[in-house]
Amino acid sequence: MKYLVGISRIVVGVLFIISGLIKLNDPVGFSFKLEEYFSLGVLNLPSLEPHALKISLIVVILEVLLGVMLLVGFRIKFTVISLLGMIIFFTFLTFYSAYFNKVTDCGCFGDAIKLTPWESFTKDIILLLLIVILFVGIKHIKPIFGFSAKRVLVVGSLVACVVFAYHVLNHLPSVDFRPYKIGANIESGMTMPENAPQPIFDYAWTFQVNGEEKVIVTQGDYPEVDGEYISVETTEVQKGYEPPIHDFTIERDGENVATSMLQEEKLIMVIAYDLAKTRFDAFTEVKEVTDRAIKLGYKVIGMSSSTTDFADKVVKEYSLGFDFYFTDETALKTIVRSNPAVLVLRKGTIEQKVHYKDIDNLEL
Repeated sequence: MKYLVGISRIVVGVLFIISGLIKLNDPVGFSFKLEEYFSLGVLNLPSLEPHALKISLIVVILEVLLGVMLLVGFRIKFTVISLLGMIIFFTFLTFYSAYFNKVTDCGCFGDAIKLTPWESFTKDIILLLLIVILFVGIKHIKPIFGFSAKRVLVVGSLVACVVFAYHVLNHLPSVDFRPYKIGANIESGMTMPENAPQPIFDYAWTFQVNGEEKVIVTQGDYPEVDGEYISVETTEVQKGYEPPIHDFTIERDGENVATSMLQEEKLIMVIAYDLAKTRFDAFTEVKEVTDRAIKLGYKVIGMSSSTTDFADKVVKEYSLGFDFYFTDETALKTIVRSNPAVLVLRKGTIEQKVHYKDIDNLEL
């Protein structure tokens, strides 16, 4: 039992720290995932949606701290009970998502490691078993440092987490795991490679044969049956290849101009996924930098999921020298974790990406 507890302690502690740090690198992204869970179609807790960012920060910092506390042996009983409570909640959440197919990615490891709902649930079941082992064998969890050293390590971890969170919230994630990172080409990210795996579907054909319904399953071919066709149901049994970028459009007046925009030699995108929630005071600097860019020969466009009327109102109010185009809100949230933000592209390749607080750092 002693060795089993020791192994569980290391695995659980390391996994909680890694998972917490990955999400702490991008707390805004994790807050978007929490908003999905809180929405009407999932947990039906819309009152929590405005507090998603605060909750995400508390959860990920607690995740890191509990991992550190377990490894160093600080307040062992509190730590193990807290881990047990957290993993029970996470297991419920991932089971709910998987069984009812509500949220297709739990966000457990941010954008670094994508897990299907059932993979997430399986991961949580394994962690739950390991934490139960820790709970049962709690007497075998011994401190590895003196009390003062443990306290310094835990407090130091807390301070480091808060400082790191402050940095990424006021700038951008330190490590970008998304398909829109600097150096990525958007058009290439949308391309389907040759010989890419195709999805496989089962087709359940229902026929009336001799007065009885008969179901025949094929993978596409119409079955040769001496009977009357009634219906067919399809089930995806194997997913095909999906390009990392598959929901990117730039629309104006119902026309998608993404292809032509991504061929621009010098393009600046001003991204505000929701103009109603944007930082309007940032548009003074946005105007300055975009006016200068236009003089230098850049094509400048705005991108938002807001209505054309609202976008045109913002353009007029701040005397912006460019128009806003429509792009899906989820896609814009994936591109950059700032509202607004500015990107510089060359023929579809992202060369610069800045938070609205770092607009001065753009090099034109």
